[in-house]
Amino acid sequence: MKVILIGPPGAGKGTQAARAAEAIGVPRVSSGDLFRDHLRRDTELGRLARSYMERGVLVPDDVTIMMVMGWVTDREGEGGFLLDGFPRTPGQAEALDEAMVEQGGIDRAVNIKVSREVLVRRLAGRLICRNCQTSYHKEFAPPRNEDECDLCGGELYQRDDDRPEAVVKRIQVYLDETAPLVEFYRRSGILREVDGEGAVERVGDAIMDALNGRAGRRELP
Repeated sequence: MKVILIGPPGAGKGTQAARAAEAIGVPRVSSGDLFRDHLRRDTELGRLARSYMERGVLVPDDVTIMMVMGWVTDREGEGGFLLDGFPRTPGQAEALDEAMVEQGGIDRAVNIKVSREVLVRRLAGRLICRNCQTSYHKEFAPPRNEDECDLCGGELYQRDDDRPEAVVKRIQVYLDETAPLVEFYRRSGILREVDGEGAVERVGDAIMDALNGRAGRRELP
């Protein structure tokens, strides 16, 4: 089973990707994971990606696609895969489809939907310890003592990109980027959408229902 999980920052995509991949018994990866791995191992693709990053420009889609397809090829025979947050654009989706013609294409694309207001609440409340980097949330996972880490007593602070005005911009950039991608998979007939505003377990159950339902290019067992 070959799955793409789509969702904005703050939707809990990473958590749900891990749960869903374990439930259906397939490996998972995000494009961020792949970039970090290639950069760490100083591979040819990693060096190529670094050359763009050092110039402050976006890494071309074909480089990312090569990383993804290399990872996919290495895991042939493992029953499929789950891609967390990739592709991000219709161009990447088309390139991925072309690269996967022999594997039968993607079976499901699941979009986790969360309102803008909830996303801002989730993202803008995050606090980080300056010493040990432990993460807290003002509303959902507050420290025992205000502005003090439970583990090491370090000062808690809010990163610039977690401030409300920055969060709003991040969300808008994501929505502008991803709306055409969602429509791309809707037209292909493999898109399923789930409400991401409930408890983790309930959202996870909805994702599994989406994966087990009838859709896409082939019937699942």
